Amino acid sequence: MESLTEQAPAAPKMGRVMRPWIQSWPSEERIGTPMDSTDTPSWQARRSIPALAVGAAICLAASMITVPRTVLATASNVQQRNMTTMPYPLMDSSMLMSYPGPTSKMTNILYGLNTLILTGFLGMAAVMVYAPKQFSIVMNRLAPQLPSERIVEVEKAVERIKPVNCTCQDRGKAITADQEEASQGYIGNKHPPSSMEECIKLHEEKRAHELNDSELVEMTLRGIIPFHALEKTLADTTRAVRIRRAVVSRTPGVHRESTLEGSLLPFEDYDYGRVFGSCAENVIGYMPIPVGVAGPIIIDGVSVFLPMSTTEGALIASTSRGAKALNGGGGVTTVVTGNGMTRAPVVSFQDVRRAGAAKDFIDSPEGQEVVKKAFDSTSRFGRLQRVTTKLAGSSLYLRFKATTGDAMGMNMISKGVQEALTVLSRDCGFNDMNIVSLSGNFCTDKKPAPINWIDGRGKGIVAEATVPKEIVEGTLKCTVDALCKLNISKNLVGSALAGSVGGNNAHAANMVAAIFLATGQDPAQVIGSANCMTLMEP
Repeated sequence: MESLTEQAPAAPKMGRVMRPWIQSWPSEERIGTPMDSTDTPSWQARRSIPALAVGAAICLAASMITVPRTVLATASNVQQRNMTTMPYPLMDSSMLMSYPGPTSKMTNILYGLNTLILTGFLGMAAVMVYAPKQFSIVMNRLAPQLPSERIVEVEKAVERIKPVNCTCQDRGKAITADQEEASQGYIGNKHPPSSMEECIKLHEEKRAHELNDSELVEMTLRGIIPFHALEKTLADTTRAVRIRRAVVSRTPGVHRESTLEGSLLPFEDYDYGRVFGSCAENVIGYMPIPVGVAGPIIIDGVSVFLPMSTTEGALIASTSRGAKALNGGGGVTTVVTGNGMTRAPVVSFQDVRRAGAAKDFIDSPEGQEVVKKAFDSTSRFGRLQRVTTKLAGSSLYLRFKATTGDAMGMNMISKGVQEALTVLSRDCGFNDMNIVSLSGNFCTDKKPAPINWIDGRGKGIVAEATVPKEIVEGTLKCTVDALCKLNISKNLVGSALAGSVGGNNAHAANMVAAIFLATGQDPAQVIGSANCMTLMEP
């Protein structure tokens, strides 16, 4: 890889004397540049050995000069306090008695400090004299580096981080030279702006796409470019995702375990044009999930495969084994018992009397006809079946249930509900009615609720299959009696003890969720769609 390093400016202040002195020596070869024969680690090690030897000799000599005075002073104090103390093998009594008088503890401490300071300076001097290049390398590494000197190591390759060409250079430190070149941050031979004012001017002129990545990250962090509007601003969805990942990684004050820019979450080679303004906002990548097929399974005489997206090992395999067992008896027969999506707004009145009057009108045949006519006028597919009302104080809950064609139809039914409430307020004498919410949770949507289990929400289906004894024993590896007993003990009694609502099954949610993910359905709807009861008879 071609070297990306360049000669760095002088290091920050290190003292009026030390800094020019260090700069007068041979400067350290920058990381990433080729080393000559005298810059190899082995050469530097050999050159350091004499320096260390001379430094050690000087330190030893200084210790021999200064340390004995301290030791003798301490020993003299001890000897004069108690002449019967244990002997000193390295010093006889004549040496002790010839030493001039006792000294204080503070004097001994000062002698010791002088010894350490003197030996330290002498050792440093030896290193500076005999190995100036090594000393320069150490001091340069200890000195703080300027933004233009920052060196990062990426996959054993060294890259220089370019500073941002605007007033605040700290923000752009995570954009490397390779990344900036690859991003085609500016058009043609145009040089990037040199100040934040020019960046803002280009943004106001609808030319933000000409800025480089570092400048776009800085402007987004400052709030000049809206975080959610990068796709619209740049007209390049993939680049917008890359910039957003950088902004998330560098937003101050936000806790994060790791940096999103360096994460394994993929973001390239994806058609974000099908996502922007449709499926998701503030996109930072995509999550690849394996998609497999279970089956085939025979449903009402038609053999089909079931697409399933999951990361749970053996789920697809066990589903396929169940499909094989069901096919052994001729497949599955189904009956649709109910079909109707629900939405339940909540409205309020000044008092209970007015709320009760509205309930009575809506429950009457006349009221049902008025509401149905208003609802059906908003769609070619949405058709209202009925409206159920519940009164809670001065608040009235209306549960609309309607067919929506092949669509789930939440937007469709919400539009019809809005028109029905408008007609009730404008034409039916309830202009004092206040719409609190188009969804008052009496629907109820994406939450466990007995009303959905009893009255249904969406399509209600009953499926039946007959599995021969030999298939049960050969494929499922159990007997018919054992399987039926297990179903009663687990799916019926066990679920009842748990107080489960619509959970009288083994793991229907597993398969429903996998099919929803594979077909692009709303995974949150699994909470209602997986409500089912498993019954078995020998």
